[in-house]
Amino acid sequence: MGMRQFNERVVLQALRVHGSLAKADIARLTGLTAQTIGLITARLDEDQLLRREAPVRGRVGQPSVPLGLHPDGAFAVGIKIGRRSADWLLVDFTGQVRERLVLDYAFPDIPVLLPAIKANLNRLLKKLGPLQDRVVGVGVAAPFQLGGWHRMLGLTTEQSQAWNDIDLGAEVQRLTDLPVSFAKDTSAACVAELLQGRGRDLRNFLYLFMDTFVGGGLVLNSHLHRGIHGNAAAVASLPLQVAPAGGGLPPQLISQASLWDLEQRYREHGLDPMAAYDQRALQAPWLAHSQEWIGRAALALAQCVVSGTAFLDVEAVVMDGAIAPDLLRALCEQTRTALAAYDWEGLHRPRLELGGIGSDARALGGALLPLHACFAPDHDTFLKG
Repeated sequence: MGMRQFNERVVLQALRVHGSLAKADIARLTGLTAQTIGLITARLDEDQLLRREAPVRGRVGQPSVPLGLHPDGAFAVGIKIGRRSADWLLVDFTGQVRERLVLDYAFPDIPVLLPAIKANLNRLLKKLGPLQDRVVGVGVAAPFQLGGWHRMLGLTTEQSQAWNDIDLGAEVQRLTDLPVSFAKDTSAACVAELLQGRGRDLRNFLYLFMDTFVGGGLVLNSHLHRGIHGNAAAVASLPLQVAPAGGGLPPQLISQASLWDLEQRYREHGLDPMAAYDQRALQAPWLAHSQEWIGRAALALAQCVVSGTAFLDVEAVVMDGAIAPDLLRALCEQTRTALAAYDWEGLHRPRLELGGIGSDARALGGALLPLHACFAPDHDTFLKG
């Protein structure tokens, strides 16, 4: 990337992080000269990536005209493939969701899902009409091993192996001429939180996402930390006790802090298990079973937080998920209570905070991948400024 293009991306990033700004404020934030800012904003305006906001009056001299990102300047599509549903989001240049499509299922079937991915992607693109040529890419967010823990899910070995063998990013690339990027689903959700949620104020945090299976992400120094295999913060596999001396495997976090466990509790009592993902979880007759699950999950999550703090020394832990907001708040509060029972000597206890994105986080993070690849000054590490 040449210096000119880099400086253009620096200006766009300043506007993305701070909102609409006058040229003088852009120069102050970026360290570029007023003349350079004038040339850059003229080029970006010509490319329809910027728009002029209402003049700010009431000061000495001419009223300043703030510049902001043009929502129609660019678009991206985020696709989340989960164990219970798939989402498609059309996201504009400011990171706002324009259109949403959802497909629910008990578990995804490859011969059914791939045609659905193509059909819904094309539906979203057609909605843009003449703006289709401003779509810069597709971001796919999915678990690395969608067929993992197949016995727990009641899948056959063949179903599990089919998903573990597939390269989902490559399969989606075969369905479109747009460039396709791929990320672990909870890493993509962490990207959304980093860029548009609590990550705006936090430089270091462990991210927990409550879904069919609990997952995580990690931000260090305002960068998404992927790990050597792209699997950093794989909290689902965290053991919850010391392995017995006589053999046997200790339970993992996934077995006690996942919505799959809540689904089973509902199913055992003849209730709709999909209530785990909506407001019914806090209504009779689901409420009593939800409260039992919250108590058990909070104890497991508290151990995860303490373990993560011992290794990472983060300032905060951010918890979000594909569950009803009230259920998430109750789980977060119970986890705070459970954390008080631990010995924190030798550790700095982090804040436990609610995420700001919710169920859209994975697909939104997927869409932000191509947008930042095209327009951020450091798209690989998601430098925020």
